[in-house]
Amino acid sequence: MKSCIRAFSTVALTSLLLAGCAGKDEPENPGTPPRVRVITTQQYLNTVANVFGSSVSMDMKFPPLRRTDGLLANGAALAGVTAGKIETFQRAASSIAAQVVAPERRNYLIPCTPADEKKADAECAKQFFSQTGRLLHRRKLSEEELGKYVTAANTAADKLNDFYAGVELTLEAMLISPEVLFIVETSDEKPDKHGSRRLDAYSLASRLSFFLWDAGPDDMVLTAAENGDLDSDRGLKKVVDQMLASPRLEDGMRAFFDDMLGFDDFDALSKDPTVYPFFTGATAADAREQTMRTIVDHLIHKQEDYRALYTTRETFMSPALAPLYQIPASRGWTEYTFPEDSPRQGLLTQVSFVALRAHPGRSSPTLRGRALRERLLCQVVPPPPPNVDFGKLENPDAHYKTQRERVAVHLEDPACAGCHKITDPMGLALESFDGAGRFRTQENGATIDTSGELDGVHFADVVGLGKALHDNPALPSCLVDRLYSYGSGGAAKPSDRPLLKFYTAEFEKAGYKLPEVLRTITLSDAFQTVTEAKKVNATESREPTEEILIEEHLPTTTTVDTAAPANETQTVAMTSSHDKN
Repeated sequence: MKSCIRAFSTVALTSLLLAGCAGKDEPENPGTPPRVRVITTQQYLNTVANVFGSSVSMDMKFPPLRRTDGLLANGAALAGVTAGKIETFQRAASSIAAQVVAPERRNYLIPCTPADEKKADAECAKQFFSQTGRLLHRRKLSEEELGKYVTAANTAADKLNDFYAGVELTLEAMLISPEVLFIVETSDEKPDKHGSRRLDAYSLASRLSFFLWDAGPDDMVLTAAENGDLDSDRGLKKVVDQMLASPRLEDGMRAFFDDMLGFDDFDALSKDPTVYPFFTGATAADAREQTMRTIVDHLIHKQEDYRALYTTRETFMSPALAPLYQIPASRGWTEYTFPEDSPRQGLLTQVSFVALRAHPGRSSPTLRGRALRERLLCQVVPPPPPNVDFGKLENPDAHYKTQRERVAVHLEDPACAGCHKITDPMGLALESFDGAGRFRTQENGATIDTSGELDGVHFADVVGLGKALHDNPALPSCLVDRLYSYGSGGAAKPSDRPLLKFYTAEFEKAGYKLPEVLRTITLSDAFQTVTEAKKVNATESREPTEEILIEEHLPTTTTVDTAAPANETQTVAMTSSHDKN
């Protein structure tokens, strides 16, 4: 680190030096392979809003990404572009360009006025595309690139006798150019002895911005890249601190946690109206928003301990959610704190978790336990064997009163017990909430037993589960793993374990505060460097936390398959089989 090799004569400056070089213990890491990622729908929306303002809308959704190693964001580096996707991109670009040049917006979105609206104006076109192109391309355009855009705008304007029509068509082309739709990471340095290269300033600016803000870099970040500020430790720290203090951090962290928690599943969520007639589309949307508001308030506004998200009684309430929570309805969104004796403590007890991880007509301890393992602890629940017999579960003469009685069938079957022992004991603690998320103490007239166990820690109810999760060392380490994977654009590898342990240790020292771990990751050498891409075997490409955490933290009596994550076919089988419980 450049600032760490300068000598200072005074004690005060030496202390400052040591504080500024806190990352000196960072283990050596060659960095990630350089990524080429397709921009997501929300990243595109956020970028367009940053460039043109919120008055320009886009009612369009790009094709979904494939969830890879726990994150949709990781799938962005694996996504291709088909003719159908190009059509979707083009429709969005056409709509945006038309809105930008519309008479009611052109005067403040285009920084100049043509001498004659019916003719081409090279100077005005150059001014517009120079500014807009810099923000959309996430770098300054070369004279050749800028010249091509200006020429295209002038040619179209002359043919159509309309300056703004020329700008519109050219802007549409810019909005679907590969430089805009793909996030490409490059380096202009020679590799070091390990084959690592430092990202060039523009690539680092994009990596920082899409990670922290879920959008392309703004003028401040691009100016820092152009001025060389991102090339020095002091300059980079200043920019990162400004980004962490920006309101846009909320957008970035909303996107991250929505991805990490698998909230894209809300898009297909439905409940049986005969069982849960009060659960509507508005209920589902507000349940998702409630959790996002809780996360933003707890981690960004108040900067509290990440682990306390799973024990906090503080949240937000809306009129659509009040009936589910069995409290008086409010006007709009309001802050709400559950009583001390309430079972509603932590994210696991919010409707977003217990309703999303349930069946259309009933609860599911298996789905909930699996979500806890995979989403929050980064552990993979292996798929069930292909010859599982569900006859006992579907037997109409069995008369199971509670879900605990139903899943006990699996726990008694050696072929099923291996998986269900790592999902059901904690999922059963959430049985005090039905399939829509309402609190209950009985099921079919029988008192619900909510006792359970998580990695050797026993508890009596869902409040105890939240405390056990709070104290589980896999919880913060999983967040660190997901953050690093999300920010760098690909799953961490087993060779990254020392780096992830370093990040986690720094996270602990900082009181598990989210902004601090974001600062640690973004200021680390590993985040700023890329290495030559190389072929890796299946074991090397696995996500490290999925491979090791179950082994380290589960009781030794539990048998867990730590093979590579299920492929697409296995995932389908696992989902359909677990739907039985």
